[in-house]
Amino acid sequence: MSTDLWRFAEALYQRPGVEAACLQLQAQGADVCLLLCAAWLERHQVTCNQARIDALHSLARPWQQQVIQPLRQVRQAWREQAQRDKPLAHLREQVKRLELEAERELLERLAAQIQNWLNDAAIAPAEWLERLAGDAADHDALHRLRTAAAQLTD
Repeated sequence: MSTDLWRFAEALYQRPGVEAACLQLQAQGADVCLLLCAAWLERHQVTCNQARIDALHSLARPWQQQVIQPLRQVRQAWREQAQRDKPLAHLREQVKRLELEAERELLERLAAQIQNWLNDAAIAPAEWLERLAGDAADHDALHRLRTAAAQLTD
């Protein structure tokens, strides 16, 4: 199951407009890993409730703050200088790969958390994306993400 979420996230992120939507939401404070997980949960019609939202936030927040964000900050801080410094550009690419691995690990942890929720199908459409986007609820970006997820084939 865990690799299903990772494969879904990879495929979704490559869809036209999804990367831009995710980066826009991330700039507004959203956790892209949570959004990709939310899109997966919606696609599988898993019931959304506050306890589950809280569980996902409790799992993701420390990993984002302690692992992913520091790597992202280093990578972004080196962006301009790396354009003129090849060894630094190489190190920056290594940090970028570490950041991606950290995101993959978070998705694996989220997948383990949601594994038992799959048998609980929603009666009404779930609003995972809106609920997990928080203050970054840019409806156009969320709509692009939701539409692209619906277009993916299994």
